[in-house]
Amino acid sequence: MNKKILQLAIPSIVSNITVPLLGLIDVAIVGHLGSAAYIGAIAVGGMLFNIIYWLFGFLRMGTSGMTSQAFGRRDLEEVTRVLLRAVAVGGFIAVCLLLLQYPIRAIAFHLIDATPEVRQLATVYFNICVWGAPAVLGLYGFAGWFIGMQNSRFPMFIAITQNVVNIVASLAFVFLLDMKITGVALGTLIAQYAGLFMALLLWLRYYGRLKIAFRWSEIVGRTAMRRFFEVNSDIFFRTLCLVAVTTFFTSTGARQGDVVLAVNTLLMQLFTLFSYIMDGFAYAGEAMTGRYIGAQNQSGLQRMIRLLFRWGWGLSLAFTLLYMVGGQDFLGLLTNETTVIEAAGTYYYWVLAIPLAGFAAFLWDGILIGATATRLMLYSMLVASGMFFLIYYLFYTSMGNHALWMAFLIYLSMRGIMQWILWHRKPRPS
Repeated sequence: MNKKILQLAIPSIVSNITVPLLGLIDVAIVGHLGSAAYIGAIAVGGMLFNIIYWLFGFLRMGTSGMTSQAFGRRDLEEVTRVLLRAVAVGGFIAVCLLLLQYPIRAIAFHLIDATPEVRQLATVYFNICVWGAPAVLGLYGFAGWFIGMQNSRFPMFIAITQNVVNIVASLAFVFLLDMKITGVALGTLIAQYAGLFMALLLWLRYYGRLKIAFRWSEIVGRTAMRRFFEVNSDIFFRTLCLVAVTTFFTSTGARQGDVVLAVNTLLMQLFTLFSYIMDGFAYAGEAMTGRYIGAQNQSGLQRMIRLLFRWGWGLSLAFTLLYMVGGQDFLGLLTNETTVIEAAGTYYYWVLAIPLAGFAAFLWDGILIGATATRLMLYSMLVASGMFFLIYYLFYTSMGNHALWMAFLIYLSMRGIMQWILWHRKPRPS
């Protein structure tokens, strides 16, 4: 079973690590165009799309859980219907985003404080990249479906394809055709559709036999759609809480000055690196939990959870030691600002606690998604988010930025603790 966990986790980790590469590639290219406004435009546009697409991440998570359970039951007709249902809902959301793109852009740029030049360039970037919404949301459905089918290699192949296409297309548009910000946006857009095309090819090549005779009413029928939205609405509201905590963490750090903002941003990179690894094991938990529940294999489910947490404990201890030994050297690679590095040392011990405080939250997320017990995820997130804000406001006057980090660690811990409690209080999945 350890082998199966690693077979699912490692490709997912590779996929996770490639995700930020799309944005980094764009920044690296525009960083050589001779104006800081180009970098600002990519930052603003990228942030906006990250928030929009993050909110619809339920299309991947919900699809993974429902697919893995149908796969465990060997209900291949429902397996196919789950994919079509997810892609159909993603397509509908994408059409709504395209129809509402102008008010979305107007509201977003009204809230974002940017110079006229950055605003103008970001508008160009947004107007092109927004047409990638059907590809991005469609890919969410395919990625969740592949993971639910116990196949995390295909999302990895798709992510690699996107990055290669993005590099080649953006470099060609910018440096051969002198298209600047337009070229970067077109490169991103083409890469998104290349990823969707790759997903379709892989599905047709390896899963085309699953094509079955079905009625449209079976895909968008009232009962099926009610279940789909029950699961995904919980994930949506849970994601809203996550966005609220993350946004508050960043904005509160910004209000404490540039140095504190820089310190928090740098230290959060260590959390992000750890999260990429743990998310890979969470995806393995999604796939295997759903499969065991679908197959009504309780002993297999309990053994998998035990092994998953052994990996979590081991990796958390390893990352804690890694950060103790080399974490500050890593910060030196990210910046040569001595004031920022020195200030980071004041808060560094909080970072050392992140792996052990946070790993359970990631693993339980995966288990509960696979079990489609998303209401428990939402309840846990509500409690943890409430604790985050309570702790911060109780201690910020005396502790300053330390209160922010303490609140964040308690928030991470409470997510895992609450999910453990609620999982063991619920009736056993069957």
